Amino acid sequence: MSRDYSQFLPSGASKPVHKAEKTFLQLHGWQPFFSQQTTIEELEESPPVRVTRVHRNGSFVLGDDIEMQIPPGPDATVGDWLMLDKVLPTNSRVLERKSVFKRRAPGHDRRFQLIASNVDTAFIVSSCNQDFNVARLERYIALAFEADVEPVIILTKADLCDDPEPYVTQSQAISDQATVVLLNALSSEPITKLADWCKTGKTVAFLGSSGVGKSTLVNALFGEGTADTAGIREDDARGRHTTTSRHLRFTAEGCGILDTPGMREIQMADAEAGIANLFGDLTDLALQCKFNDCSHEVEPGCAIRKAVEDGRVDQARYVRWQKLAAEDKFNSASFAERKADAKAFGKVIKSAVKFKKR
Repeated sequence: MSRDYSQFLPSGASKPVHKAEKTFLQLHGWQPFFSQQTTIEELEESPPVRVTRVHRNGSFVLGDDIEMQIPPGPDATVGDWLMLDKVLPTNSRVLERKSVFKRRAPGHDRRFQLIASNVDTAFIVSSCNQDFNVARLERYIALAFEADVEPVIILTKADLCDDPEPYVTQSQAISDQATVVLLNALSSEPITKLADWCKTGKTVAFLGSSGVGKSTLVNALFGEGTADTAGIREDDARGRHTTTSRHLRFTAEGCGILDTPGMREIQMADAEAGIANLFGDLTDLALQCKFNDCSHEVEPGCAIRKAVEDGRVDQARYVRWQKLAAEDKFNSASFAERKADAKAFGKVIKSAVKFKKR
């Protein structure tokens, strides 16, 4: 049976569409941003599907009357939209991403690891206990800013804390662009307090270390035991891994919810803009330094060091900014150098092949 794909194209590209119930694709995050990248002809030949999981053996995709696993091939991550090649799925086209989370992959080769794409809101989860860490929250928020995703800090386990207000105050001081929500994940509060972000056609991602309550929040939003949960260690309040892979699921109302494994260590890479946005006051101060290449450490006329000495900038925050910026610069440069080396090696191989043919 042929389908009418004109409703998936941007306005003006086809006949006008009357207001109606959301289509299957729209319920799963299909937006004008993606429809503008395709045509009626391609839609008829290659239907859109969304990646819900990625494993070594391939990717699980979901579309209108489509639910299948495709072999490894497309360079896709969870949340991506593909134009599915039904004859040769490995040739499926990955649509341009509206947003993308990435970090430096574990190991020594300094590669990038894609975490998720096409996310509208990042729920950055932390507990009101000794596992609370401002520096870690700053890293997640910088990633969100770099990905052009709205960050929301969720503070859990408030019911187990004598006074959660200090945690709220510290979280609010991180960035005036990040909303802070305090809640009890085991109550009905997640549904009511997170409703503004969990809307039809939107995608939210839960980020945070293990044991902070991400899976509990996922279950609360679904109203059932969708994700596995486990307690925390009593000695240091650190959690046990219950989510072992990224999995995008959809509520009956059409909100995509992505649960991610706990990431205690997040190495920054290619996130210069996100860090600059997070530390906007320090970025502005740097423009007032005497030297354009000021390292903000020992140079005379450094506006940032002067602000630290005067008490206008917190010393600990300045140190965290320096660490993040240096880490990002090192990892990004290493990645660029590796690409350059690979390109140079490729030229050597091509020259050798041409010489052999001669």
